[in-house]
Amino acid sequence: MVSLALDREMEADWSAEEPKLSLVKPEDPAEPEASPGPAERDLSPQMEDHQTPGLGGREEQCREGEDEMGSQREEGESHTLENYSGRENRRVGGRADGKKLRKTNSWKTVRFQDPSQTDVVLERDSSGESLFPDYVLEEWKFEELFKAKDWQNITDDCLLRKKVLQPGPPHAPHPTWGQEVTVKLQGFLEDRSVVEKDRKLVFVIGEADVIQGLEECVITMQRDEITLLLAGSQYAYGLLGREPDIPSLAPLLYQLQVEGVQEKRDPLSLPIPDRIRIGNQKRERGNFHFTREEYHMAARAYLMALDVLTTSARDPSEDGLVEVEEEEVHAYRVKCLNNLAATQLRLQQHSEALHTSRDVLCLEPNNVKALFRTGKLLSDQGQYQEAMDLLKKALKLEPATKAIHFELSKLVQRQAGDRPIGEVRTKAMQLLGENVRPFLIPSAKKPPGVSWKLLLGALVVALGSLVTSIVLTARN
Repeated sequence: MVSLALDREMEADWSAEEPKLSLVKPEDPAEPEASPGPAERDLSPQMEDHQTPGLGGREEQCREGEDEMGSQREEGESHTLENYSGRENRRVGGRADGKKLRKTNSWKTVRFQDPSQTDVVLERDSSGESLFPDYVLEEWKFEELFKAKDWQNITDDCLLRKKVLQPGPPHAPHPTWGQEVTVKLQGFLEDRSVVEKDRKLVFVIGEADVIQGLEECVITMQRDEITLLLAGSQYAYGLLGREPDIPSLAPLLYQLQVEGVQEKRDPLSLPIPDRIRIGNQKRERGNFHFTREEYHMAARAYLMALDVLTTSARDPSEDGLVEVEEEEVHAYRVKCLNNLAATQLRLQQHSEALHTSRDVLCLEPNNVKALFRTGKLLSDQGQYQEAMDLLKKALKLEPATKAIHFELSKLVQRQAGDRPIGEVRTKAMQLLGENVRPFLIPSAKKPPGVSWKLLLGALVVALGSLVTSIVLTARN
């Protein structure tokens, strides 16, 4: 079902498919029911890429940051996003007093793992054991940790801090931007709820696969170093939080260890199944940003996914690529391109959206979303004939879709200025049948003229003035 209704949530119309972040085996996101009536898009951008704060810190800025954190926690309100699947309700240990740490429903960050290890990793992640049994966490209050003197400031606003529990080898290198790292981590809220837990999280620094605080912290660590990381909400999930387990403006505490550092591999050197897996994870990350109206971040994730979702091969092992794998790659590219075009429209990048939609039609000529979007954009540019052909094709594929009828009606109305009204009405009836809009019927009202009552009144006033002037003259 095609619709133009897109306002604050992802609809099934010509925007991205509804994102459901499946972290190991991505599945096709199910599309919700579209709203019945067409509506114009709100295409204003909502979010800029995050800035990277400098290192260092000052006492005065620390105090300001602490006050800001306190006020944000008091005034923040939770924003509802979609419910993510694959969550469990378990309890994890890790306190010296024998009490259990609570594990809430959690959504893991994007992982780049070997599909053969999927079941093993999930089973381990849902266990009741702490990932760092040698470092039992003491009771804490985030307000005190933000002021503690034995913590190091990663950023100069004192809202991203670390405390080294176990240093790495003396000459171990630090990861750099663009490198791929393997991290073991678990994250907590202030009430000790475990909201993130991963034995083997692999991500590329600088590609926004995880929250900004983790990227900023990892580049200050060495291999095998174990660190506590305290991240303010702006370095975690911000104002929106992450429903249902991370509230709005919630700071997070992480235990993490860097277990591996290597250079990022060229996507073209990967086997096709790995490209599909990684490309889908990037696309789903883009869907996550789209639902939060972080459109610049979403577009960036979709572009990175398209770089991976390709069948271009450089190694001889892919010479025997089966047709099924090629079709699968093309299907995921179509989804990613459609999502990218919807994001570009939200950013008012109309020419880029038109180019992206044409790329979809090159891969899938009968894609209704791309046909509709391309036709609408061409109609807005005044290219009526090509727009008419594309919209008619979309209508033939989905004749019950009201949005296509609406756009065709608007297109016919735009052409009315250059044609006799009878010809326009005949053309509209041929295209739309009984759905032709009332605005195509010419108005029966006559053009407004000068009222006879107004003329009579003006004449009476003129005659009265003339008589009065004659009488006054006679008296004089």
